[in-house]
Amino acid sequence: MKLIGKQTWKFQNPLFINSSGTAVGPKEKAGPLGHKFDKTYDDLHCNQDNWELAERQLMEDAINNALNKGSLTNDDIDLFLAGDLLNQNVTANYVGRKLKIPFICMFGACSTSMETVAVGSALIDGGFAKHVIAATSSHNATAERQFRYPTEYGGQKPGTATSTATGAGAVVISQNPGKIKITSATIGKVADLGISDPFDMGSAMAPAAADTIAQHLKDLNRTVDDYDLIVTGDLSGVGSPILKDLLKEDGITVGTKHDDCGLMIYSPDQNVQAGGSGCACSAVVTYGHLFKELEAGNLNRILVVATGALLSPTMIQQKETIPTIAHGVVFERAEGSV
Repeated sequence: MKLIGKQTWKFQNPLFINSSGTAVGPKEKAGPLGHKFDKTYDDLHCNQDNWELAERQLMEDAINNALNKGSLTNDDIDLFLAGDLLNQNVTANYVGRKLKIPFICMFGACSTSMETVAVGSALIDGGFAKHVIAATSSHNATAERQFRYPTEYGGQKPGTATSTATGAGAVVISQNPGKIKITSATIGKVADLGISDPFDMGSAMAPAAADTIAQHLKDLNRTVDDYDLIVTGDLSGVGSPILKDLLKEDGITVGTKHDDCGLMIYSPDQNVQAGGSGCACSAVVTYGHLFKELEAGNLNRILVVATGALLSPTMIQQKETIPTIAHGVVFERAEGSV
């Protein structure tokens, strides 16, 4: 069986990350991981006329970098899986229009990075594709305008708020041997802590992350010690302590084995409130930084749990609470790759 336990897919065929690409904006470039990204921009417009076109440019950059590193063209790719934060996934849809690759549009909010990797891996494992590109993006100005207030408004934000990452990440997945293996994925369930504040995504998403991590360990009969790192997407400074408390209630202590992409992508002095968030947050940290750590042998097995707040501006105005989701993927250093 490829389904292990209730929610975990254990891939039977060898699956590999063949190449990856990242592109980021100025705040991400100035952060502690800035030198790890393939393409960086010095302003949020990314040489485009508006924010939405800038985000589209970022996703195109990430995909082009991934293809170029793998010495691949669009014709080599069987399937393009992508999503973003904007209504109707317009970034992914318009990039798909340009690529002319068979396309499945996906939405998991900020969990989309691992959602696309998990589904893409399953399709290859099942023999439905040979090469898949999985991509996602976000942009600070596009997300703020849609979900909260336009950045030009200059409204003050509470300490629980996070800064949406400006960037995009893409990976090419296939059965062709590479330095990083994809061995399993755990598909999350929708959770709702009853939070309706769009400025407190960390608290809202922590229960979903805790549930996915606990279920993953149960399904595979593993412990925290089986991983060098269990990293979440964008719980940041508010949600990460809540996650640890929730896992302790289940008898799971992650301790120093846990980190969060929203805390890794920025420095505390970058005026980002609780840390980073957005689809690009987990994507660029994982594809730009953590993959390099795996390739170098500094990490051998990691679980990346991307977290998503499935909020809608319309539903928030109707006083609905925020449902959340978290999807996890296990990446391992391939034997003999160092």
